[in-house]
Amino acid sequence: MLPAVLALVAAAPCIYWTQGIESRATLEAAGITRLCVPADQVETWRKAGFTVTAVSDSEFAGREALPTPGVSARPGVASPTRAPWIVASGWHAMRAPAAKYSYTVPAGKAALALAEAFVYGMDAVLKIDATDVAPAGAMSTFTASLPPLDFPAVADFGVVDDGSAITGEVMNLLARRNLLFEIEKAPSPRFPLNVVIGSAGYSREDAADPSGFAQKVRSQLTDDRRSLRIYGSEVVIGRLTSDGTRARLHLINYGGRDIEGLRVRVRGSYQSGEASIAGVGKAALQDQVVADGAIEFSLPKMGAYAVVDLK
Repeated sequence: MLPAVLALVAAAPCIYWTQGIESRATLEAAGITRLCVPADQVETWRKAGFTVTAVSDSEFAGREALPTPGVSARPGVASPTRAPWIVASGWHAMRAPAAKYSYTVPAGKAALALAEAFVYGMDAVLKIDATDVAPAGAMSTFTASLPPLDFPAVADFGVVDDGSAITGEVMNLLARRNLLFEIEKAPSPRFPLNVVIGSAGYSREDAADPSGFAQKVRSQLTDDRRSLRIYGSEVVIGRLTSDGTRARLHLINYGGRDIEGLRVRVRGSYQSGEASIAGVGKAALQDQVVADGAIEFSLPKMGAYAVVDLK
């Protein structure tokens, strides 16, 4: 298990709120005390006791817009026998961690977008539907309650980023398959496997089929060497961080429905752990097994987001 060089520093994504002060009671009832607002509203909200940051419409528009997270049907591709198409943007933040991002999400998606932005430490501003204030507040309260653990991200192999769209799509598929990689400028001897699009082993023709390419990388890495494996769901993406003796695993459920009995395997010398589940709170790990250099466990139930701390 190889930690990446840079730690994942959790950021606090901000809700962009353009409604007037008359909505104060609704926000307070949801537990939302931090907002991004137009400059002419800053003092009004500040006097009302909110922590505010000025964001203009032009500044919001100048940020890199990310798609609404979730599961999307692909016309002409999706079928009952195919894996669901996950729309996830964590790889964007891995590729450009210093970029400024924005989300404009429809009703029912605010909590998921907030979780994704938090997990990947994004500088993100979100426009949400007014009907999503309560779930957005609950998710913001939950993420704020987590003890900060800025462990390095775990990676099992490297991907050399040439900045091309095809390499970006490959990284997208690798992340969705829970294949943990570090983005590199050049191949590193720290890894047993370095993926360089356009090289003899990883041609651009092969990369034109990102799904098949991801399966090729998985076969070369082998499941035994994977630091993270998730069983029983194709819509959960994990983000694993560790300092070598402790680990924090973020689990994001993009499927839109609660999952029961999610089974997870983490490679490393961990002996125990505890889960924090959005909407549930603290929960003991179920059916825990420590064997063969890994810890395996199940979560009783999770909605959009859960965190597992291992030691």
